[in-house]
Amino acid sequence: MRRAHRNTPSLDISVLTVCVDQDSTEKLEQATQRRHWNTSHESMTEYISAVRRPAISLEAKKANAVLAVVDFDRDPQAAEESATFLKQLFHGKTFVAALSSRHDSDLLLKAMRAGCNEVLRNPLDETQLAEMLERQNTHWLATMGHNRSAGKVLSFFGCKGGVGTTTIAVNFAHTLTRLQKKVLLIDNHAEFGHVCLYLGLDGNRYHFHELIRNVNRLDSELLRGFIARHSSGLEVLSSPELHDPNRSIDPDALERTIDFLRGEYDYLILDCETNLTEVNLAVMDSSDEICLVATPEIGAVRDLSRYIDNLSRNEQATTKLHIVINRYSSTGAIGIEQIEKAIRVPVQTRISNNYSECQKAINLGEPVSAEKKTDFIEQLSKWAGTLAGTNGTHAPKNGRKKFSLWG
Repeated sequence: MRRAHRNTPSLDISVLTVCVDQDSTEKLEQATQRRHWNTSHESMTEYISAVRRPAISLEAKKANAVLAVVDFDRDPQAAEESATFLKQLFHGKTFVAALSSRHDSDLLLKAMRAGCNEVLRNPLDETQLAEMLERQNTHWLATMGHNRSAGKVLSFFGCKGGVGTTTIAVNFAHTLTRLQKKVLLIDNHAEFGHVCLYLGLDGNRYHFHELIRNVNRLDSELLRGFIARHSSGLEVLSSPELHDPNRSIDPDALERTIDFLRGEYDYLILDCETNLTEVNLAVMDSSDEICLVATPEIGAVRDLSRYIDNLSRNEQATTKLHIVINRYSSTGAIGIEQIEKAIRVPVQTRISNNYSECQKAINLGEPVSAEKKTDFIEQLSKWAGTLAGTNGTHAPKNGRKKFSLWG
């Protein structure tokens, strides 16, 4: 590896070549050194893939962007796998060029499907190369001058079914939206989730798991086609509404999808199933807060304690825990002190029992009304205001939904 330093570098660029001949590699290295970049160069003599993973340097991991050139002449199929893998590995910051002596439509189609941004002629034409680098330099300077914000991710898990996890997630996301935050509510159930139902939205079209499967081509424009929009401004990704026994989710693809979505929103709120599957553990790894929801009754408290015990094996997860006791009443049989003693961690949020009002809102397909100033709304507002760094003041929102459960 060689690293070229400039007096006034504007970008840190990692340049990777895969099975590229020495003459082309040297031309590429010389051309990039003429740019006002701080570059690192790595040459891979074998094709790479998710199965044949290479050792990735620290420079490549930390670079603003990765410029990769892959030879498509020696083994076109392996070259396609390499290009696809590089797009996945450096998601969102990779420019891949295919290098080939062929320029027929079949090659162009294969290169495009593998995620290549451009096709370069072999032998490498220095003029074509310089023009490509100039275009990409302009693009990088335009896009990297405005760093994507890192939105916060809160995942909601019930310690058992029936504790009101979806109700809390939906109304908390709605409360953040009323604080003028850009919020995405994600129904992360494997199928038949209720998030859209609780908001009176039609979630039939596309769903979160389908978005994950398209992570390799995910951008802001593609995302727009998957989003359902509530009249409050809250945006939603639904869960699948059809059963598919063959449906599966790649945890790595899920984490990369969440990482992309962070840059699009102030907050991501995920309503998740109770079980500690590999997919849900990946959600927890990507979360800033893991909100465990329980009710003050013996079965829920016992399950909450066991849930926490299982998570205690992961030190990073335990530091993210946010315990929520829903349907709390000061006259209930189990007090907060008893719950904290049983679970051995503090309770951060308690939500008053507002069961009948919540059920009414669910049946109408709308969030609980903020106009009634109930303890339920006040407690959610205080929690959201603390998270968002505001005093909890809400801006008015106009408009009503056209759809409810009763229709």
